[in-house]
Amino acid sequence: MLRLITFIALIFPALGHAETLLSAEEFAARVEGKVLTYGLSGEPYGAEEYLPDRRVRWSFLDGECDEGFWYPEGDAICFVYQDTPTPQCWKFFDSGAGIRADFLSDPADDSLYEVDRGEGPLYCTGPEVGV
Repeated sequence: MLRLITFIALIFPALGHAETLLSAEEFAARVEGKVLTYGLSGEPYGAEEYLPDRRVRWSFLDGECDEGFWYPEGDAICFVYQDTPTPQCWKFFDSGAGIRADFLSDPADDSLYEVDRGEGPLYCTGPEVGV
């Protein structure tokens, strides 16, 4: 009986924080003007700056940035970047602790989780300059 009570006590808070799928309007309201840093499997993965008019700037946290834009596609949000013109579509959820993103092209991949939120601009070193 004690195990059952412990189990219920542990699971009950999780039930109160059910994740909610974000619509394009809800997503825009939460991210525009912000820089969100995402983690994957407990490690930093990348950051995205959400600019006006659904424009974005992405970095894998290496100083190199890729410009693009996002648009709604059904209940997903798709991104197209200069260096990756094939749309990359995600479902975004309010996890209670931030945003969680599921990549639709490979549902077996782990989710990305918001680990930090700040004001822009995103750190970008600019294009590589050669001799």
